Amino acid sequence: MPPPYTTHTTTADLLTDYAPLIKDKVILTTGVSPNSLGGFFVEQLAKARPACLILAARNADRLAQTASALQASHPNTPIRTLQVDLGSLQSVRDAAAQVNSWDDLPAIDVLVNNAGIMAVSEYSLSPDGWEAQWATNHLGPFLFTNLLMPKIVASASPRVVVVSSDGHRLCPVRFDDYNFDKGKTYDRWRAYGQSKTANMLFAISLATKLGMKYKLQAYSLHPGVIFTNLGRDVDWNVGRKELQTVDRSLGNREGWAEFNLKDLARGAATHMYAAFDPNLKATNGAYLIDCHVADPLVDTVKPWATSSFEAERLWRLSEKLVGQEFPY
Repeated sequence: MPPPYTTHTTTADLLTDYAPLIKDKVILTTGVSPNSLGGFFVEQLAKARPACLILAARNADRLAQTASALQASHPNTPIRTLQVDLGSLQSVRDAAAQVNSWDDLPAIDVLVNNAGIMAVSEYSLSPDGWEAQWATNHLGPFLFTNLLMPKIVASASPRVVVVSSDGHRLCPVRFDDYNFDKGKTYDRWRAYGQSKTANMLFAISLATKLGMKYKLQAYSLHPGVIFTNLGRDVDWNVGRKELQTVDRSLGNREGWAEFNLKDLARGAATHMYAAFDPNLKATNGAYLIDCHVADPLVDTVKPWATSSFEAERLWRLSEKLVGQEFPY
């Protein structure tokens, strides 16, 4: 029987069990700024002697800070850095081409799509013309992952982790109006929810399309409510009331509940669980929370984010929007 991991499980707890599984792995993680969930996650991974940590982030200075601190604390851990703006499809293509050119790293064992933005107050478009959260949180990771797929499936045990959120409860994918009527109907929390639903559906598609043929495992997850720089665009005195309004309009219990906050050690634990737990194969494509497969009878899991039909619709729409097909 697997250990009874819970909401109180920390990365230190999991390292005790997973260190042999992390050792000698090549792991690429996006969104690794200092004091972020991604930054803390890679710091913990370094303790288990991975073969290489590839650190990816949008801001070059913050990326350098994380890499420098990590190299100082773990001088024997090989580290590479990758600058990528997931909100720009051209930046994604350039970054993927750079990784694919690294012939000395023929395989990526684990890709953790951790980077994202949340509740951007003003409606804005990506350079390609898509709503910013939709572009950064879904379209960029969709393209990035697929462009790196040859290296990922070259691994003996490939995994892709997509960091979603229980915020998926706020909105399904708006297939015919993902840009919120050119901003006329924009609500920052519903836009965030749409992108997080897309994260869950993307993991389902990866597991379905590549699980049998390449033994790829893919999972989405909710790390918990953690105050990091992800919420830099939110004045919580205002944002909390807005969020409650949306939740209450949908009848979600979160509209009447207090935040149950986690620290980084507990939040990043589900990252580690998704990336390395050996007992998840039977639930490939699952959405994870508190280091377990989410239970729709207990946890917040909306049916629009777990539908294989919706997942296929999203895959086809995403191919259209990024301008490239991936017919696995």
